[in-house]
Formats: sequence, structure tokens, C-alpha cells
Amino acid sequence: QAHLEESGGGSVQAGGSLSLSCEVSGPTFRINRLGWYRQAPGKQRELVAEIRSDDSTKYSDSVKGRFTISANVHYNAVFLQMNTLKPDDTAVYFCNADITHEIRPWDSVQYWGQGTQVTVSS
Repeated sequence: QAHLEESGGGSVQAGGSLSLSCEVSGPTFRINRLGWYRQAPGKQRELVAEIRSDDSTKYSDSVKGRFTISANVHYNAVFLQMNTLKPDDTAVYFCNADITHEIRPWDSVQYWGQGTQVTVSS
């Protein structure tokens, strides 16, 4: 079982910046994709950004140009730099990893971090 450990987040005024980090530990064969999701009260969890092992990235329209996702050189840690934050960005942010394990090379498993709160005040 892999484990995702998140850090960062907190509270900031609108226009400010925050950063999130997530480290993947435990047995992995191949990490296929790393990403960040968020869930605001009363809303469904939504994709914020993702990065693949070839460094290709994808962002939700609501954060394009403001957020930047990156990964470390070993592709076992993912980061989210959040700039020009808005009150609508307030949510619990979850790290996500799509991982293939050696015992099942034809399959992959979704792992989630515990979530970290980001609060943006107006």
C-alpha cells in the first residue's frame, strides 16, 4: 500500500499565495499520474491539476494561469503553487496518485491524501 502525505495549505486573504506538497511513500512499481483535487462544502470533488511522468499537465479552467503543478525529479512528490487566490478557491485539497503495483502490472490503484484545508478570505 502506498501512502500520500500532504503538507501546506492554511488561510490567506484574496490575492495571496499558498503552496501544497504531497509525498508518495511505500511500495510502488510505477506512478502513472499525480494530481490535486479539491472539495468545497456541499460540492463534488473536482480536479484542480494533474501531471504525468512525461511532465504533461492539465488544469481546470478555473485555476489556469494562477496555479502551477510540478513534480520532483523522482516523480514521487507533487507540488501545487497557488497564486492570486480567490474566495472560490476555498476547499479541502486532496493529493491523488494513480499507481501500478508490480504484482498487478496490468492494473492501477487510486490513492488519496488525507486532505488539507485552504481558506481564502475576501
